[in-house]
This record gives sequence, structure tokens and C-alpha cells, in this order.
Amino acid sequence: MKSFFEGIADLFVNVIFKYTMDPFRFAESWAISNILNWMFMLIGSAAFIYWMLQLKKYNDSGEEDTSSTSHSYL
Repeated sequence: MKSFFEGIADLFVNVIFKYTMDPFRFAESWAISNILNWMFMLIGSAAFIYWMLQLKKYNDSGEEDTSSTSHSYL
């Protein structure tokens, strides 16, 4: 079973990511090495801002029922 997982690791490290990730890994600049992280953070930030704007628009429209009927202490 150990050789199966080592085979999967070898496939990803030496075949699939060999030519796509090695230029980033061996880059001299810290910023170039982390360019993928920066892109993911920008995409995540844009999605978060869009989500918050949509929630604010929904909250301002007043469609949600905010009456407390589930428990007596609410």
C-alpha cells in the first residue's frame, strides 16, 4: 500500500506539476514564487466583497421575516 501512495506522489511531483510549478518554485523573487497565492487571495477577496454586497442588498430590501416565533425567550 505504501508503494501505491508513493506512486501517486511521484505522479504529481515529477509528471503533472513538473513543468507548471517548478518555475515558480525556483524563482529568485519572493513575489514571483508566491504569485499563485496572490491570485487566489485576489479572487477570494473579490468573491467575498461581491457576497457581502449581495447580502446588504437583500437585507436592505426587507424581504426576510425577522419575527421571533421559534422560541418564547427570543
